[in-house]
Amino acid sequence: MLNEQLKNFRLILASGSPRRQQFFKELGLDFEIILKPVKEEFPDRLTHFEISDYLAQLKSLPFQDSLKPEDILITSDTIVWHNQKALGKPKNEEDAFNMIKSMSQTTHEVITSVCFTTINRQKTVSAVTKVTFKALTDSEINYYIKTCKPFDKAGAYGIQEWIGQIGITKIEGSYFNVVGLPTHLVYQTLQQFISS
Repeated sequence: MLNEQLKNFRLILASGSPRRQQFFKELGLDFEIILKPVKEEFPDRLTHFEISDYLAQLKSLPFQDSLKPEDILITSDTIVWHNQKALGKPKNEEDAFNMIKSMSQTTHEVITSVCFTTINRQKTVSAVTKVTFKALTDSEINYYIKTCKPFDKAGAYGIQEWIGQIGITKIEGSYFNVVGLPTHLVYQTLQQFISS
């Protein structure tokens, strides 16, 4: 449906995430994947969704000189916000263990920002989902890290994986946001872009 309305546009998804790519396919959208490297660093003064907004916008910068009038570039970033700090992707097994252990028997927030860029417009939207873990044992955490190797995931876990199935007791907000893309916001924002 939306794909028909977008037939005069070229959607560019600048993400190597297989989960985000799958969501775009499931939304029925034709898109191209183009990746350009960017150093994912943010100023210390930023907090909460300011961080993911900043990083999503930062990822659009390498493309801005090459966009054509029909292009809609989509860049995105997900962070886990817990104990007043951002948890990104873990550096190693120890880092992953410490991240998950810190979230055991607590509630954290998963924040995804999505930035839409054309040659004359930019809009960033973000979604926040609250996720609660049960008390996780060290052996459960270690088993998960060894079997699923969650080193490409913010906060060192995937809700759709084993640890989500056995460990998550409550979720408030969009499930798809926690997997990596607030699909409802992407759909809604693309509709706004083509109707304005």
